[in-house]
Amino acid sequence: MVFSRLFFIYFFLPLCLLAYSLARGIDRKNTVLIIFSLVFYAWGEPVYVLLMILSAAVNYAAALVIHHSRGNGRDRSAVAAAVIFDLLMLGVFKYSGFIAENINLLLHTSLNVPHIRLPIGISFYTFQTISYVIDVYWEKVDAQFSFKKFLLYVCLFPQLIAGPIVRYSDIEAEINERSADLSDISYGLNRFVLGLAKKVLIANQLSIVADNLLGGSGISLMGAWLGAAVYGLQIYFDFSGYSDMAIGMGRVFGFHFNENFRHPFVCKDITEFWQRWHISLSTFFRDYLLYIPIFGKRRKYGGLFLVWLCTGIWHGASWNYIIWGLYYGLFVFMEMQIGKKRMKSISTPIRHIYSKLVIIIGFGIFYFEDLGKLGRFFKALIGLGGSGVISASDKLTFFNNVWLIIAAVALTFPIISTVKKYTEKNEIAVYVTSGVTVFLSAALLVLTSIMLVDATTNPFLYFRF
Repeated sequence: MVFSRLFFIYFFLPLCLLAYSLARGIDRKNTVLIIFSLVFYAWGEPVYVLLMILSAAVNYAAALVIHHSRGNGRDRSAVAAAVIFDLLMLGVFKYSGFIAENINLLLHTSLNVPHIRLPIGISFYTFQTISYVIDVYWEKVDAQFSFKKFLLYVCLFPQLIAGPIVRYSDIEAEINERSADLSDISYGLNRFVLGLAKKVLIANQLSIVADNLLGGSGISLMGAWLGAAVYGLQIYFDFSGYSDMAIGMGRVFGFHFNENFRHPFVCKDITEFWQRWHISLSTFFRDYLLYIPIFGKRRKYGGLFLVWLCTGIWHGASWNYIIWGLYYGLFVFMEMQIGKKRMKSISTPIRHIYSKLVIIIGFGIFYFEDLGKLGRFFKALIGLGGSGVISASDKLTFFNNVWLIIAAVALTFPIISTVKKYTEKNEIAVYVTSGVTVFLSAALLVLTSIMLVDATTNPFLYFRF
């Protein structure tokens, strides 16, 4: 089950909200959320829901061992065992086929290549359990003694399949005690509808444009650049839309999830881009991977290489994702060598041009899992793709969708937060803005519902995660 389905919007979510509101006391409310979360996941993953429960049980037990074994060595063994279990589970289900294929290619062997269906969202909940056991080991959080409460943390359906990656420390207190007043519910529902509109009205439509520009047998010069840029916008509105929906639903239930995107395309360099894009993932790798000892020592650049290698691998079992991760790591490394002061001394327009060119090429790398097609994309970027500067189909695609593209670009800017900043100082303006927000949310909900009735394009991009 995914958020951008009419069944979820008009049946599952209202039924969950009704049951949650009728439940008295935090324990019963938690029970309602656990039941609905397990049903939500089992709806599309009837067997793999057991895998998620197993993962929760193993990490719950490991944290208890850590808590009761401080300083005697068993705590270190427990955290190591839990992390190894989590990574092996992720490796078997997500990367075993990729590893077998490459061993066969490299060593000319004939290993059986497993074709295992990937459990949706496995990378998200696995990283959450890893962060939990490590934080317990580092004594950043206390071990949770109630398996029921820990299971709620792992399986909470708003952020289960598409993030953001929620740290246990972020919602530890709210698992035990929380409330949601009228303003929370209003904010949460408006945020949910905003995210749904991003997904259905913008991302789904941009996916058709990107495929038309990049999916053909030949790619023109303009088709390559425009197609990669449009694909980047698609990914942004799709992923940030799901994050908005998760944050909104969490707020309705009294949870405060951290922001996952902060207008990343306004960045002036690549380092800033990754401080604004998929924040929960970049901070996870920063906190748990960047400073770990490599070959017995903490190595600054070795840790940086490991972070970006893992960033690429996390996104999918294909070489283009590894190339994509290392590609961004290279530019972050270059900016580190230049230094913050010298980067800031470069004129702002040049920094914007530089960062956008790097980002557009990066999304092109992300799009092409086939390395042969990726090579043709690189050739097309410099006009060697064999389809000229711009093809007739590219012109038609662009002019048929020019207003969609313009609107998408405009909406990457912090328009809503800017309006809010200037209106919150005036009481009358606050009431007017609130009324307009409710009206727009209702209109967007109706429009997205109409679009979903006969939707032929409503991809779920996170099956690979």
